[in-house]
Amino acid sequence: MKISVVGSGYVGLITAAGFAEKDHDVICVDIDKRKVDMINARKPPIFEKGLQEILDHVVPENLKASLNLEASVLKTDVTFICVGTPSDDDGSINLKYVKEVSREVGKILKKKKGYHVVVVKSTIIPGSTEEHVIPALEKESGKKAGRDFGVVMNPEFLREGVAVDDFLNPDRIVIGSLDERGGDLIEKLYYDFTAPVLRVNLKTAEMIKYTSNSLLATKISFINEIGNVCKRLNVNVYDVAKGVGLDHRISPSFLNAGPGFGGSCFPKDVKAMVHKAQEVDVDPILLNAVLEVNARQPQVLLDLVRSKYELKGAKVTVLGLAFKAGTDDMRESPSVPIVRGLIEEGAEITAYDPEAIDNAKDHFKDSIKYASTVKDALKDSELAVIVTEWPEFKTVDFSPMKKKRVVDSRHILNVDLLADDVEYEGLCW
Repeated sequence: MKISVVGSGYVGLITAAGFAEKDHDVICVDIDKRKVDMINARKPPIFEKGLQEILDHVVPENLKASLNLEASVLKTDVTFICVGTPSDDDGSINLKYVKEVSREVGKILKKKKGYHVVVVKSTIIPGSTEEHVIPALEKESGKKAGRDFGVVMNPEFLREGVAVDDFLNPDRIVIGSLDERGGDLIEKLYYDFTAPVLRVNLKTAEMIKYTSNSLLATKISFINEIGNVCKRLNVNVYDVAKGVGLDHRISPSFLNAGPGFGGSCFPKDVKAMVHKAQEVDVDPILLNAVLEVNARQPQVLLDLVRSKYELKGAKVTVLGLAFKAGTDDMRESPSVPIVRGLIEEGAEITAYDPEAIDNAKDHFKDSIKYASTVKDALKDSELAVIVTEWPEFKTVDFSPMKKKRVVDSRHILNVDLLADDVEYEGLCW
């Protein structure tokens, strides 16, 4: 099938590359010439495991990038909208980019003969496709949605760091459609995926995405709060989570206590769900608590460090800056308030992350130092704080430190394997 994908961020590029890997002809459209040139040169503009290998395999035979939206839509049968939906100050999502693309695609559909399907893959609050996308498409095209062109909501369930595998091997495929013909065409697009397919209406598909992310975020805040209690009781929350996770109704997934969730999805989506709930006169007590616990968790780490160590003038190493391992994404990363809090205490920070240094410089500028290796980051340090669960941190040699004191916020170190002179402290255990 011939597919155009608008947007080359995490969702757009992974979607384009994934369908190209499945032998479809895909055009990835973006207004950023740098990204377009990089994709056409087989250079991923984002760090994501397995993406380089796919680009090497599919560019330019099955995947090309383009600045020309009109030519791309006219050449294809299906257009995926994969642009960003950032948060506004009140927590609601900003639909500016979705609306802009919808209007532009509508203008192009006016010129196009034959049936075309527009698929929204951007994460948008329930009701947005019907209230904003369809009216824009119909107004600009002069055509009728569901009759002259199809409209589908096909939410993504990608985890940064393993997004390629998640796309190619999904847990489920949700297809929310306005018209049966459009839904059938998109289901056909996924014919060789082994996941179960759920067919619903547009608003339900939108709600499934938000409910999924809100529930996962709730599990994280729940176990972090339990972990804070466990710390006071001298109980290892990871042993507790292991016992709880053996219950098939609960599962062990997302029960890893730590400094809180971040990234481009969970904080934004829970805030948007809270805002939408309030719009329809529902007080989202639980979801507000999820956000409150998460916002507090980096402070819990800072309070722990302050209570044990003198930070003014101390040389502190921060290991990990990305919000999670496997990505260079710094959006809503707990490392940001942690590093800023350490700076406010007068600590001299040296940070290391295998992928996120460039993005970190946008946040911290020259207020901290950056190391190219773990060893360099630890040299003459008086305290190391592990913030991100990168695998290489599991076997760190702390011997370069002046004072071998470690605070592990991710339960990544095996205490039994640490040298006797290493002073170890866990965040929630």
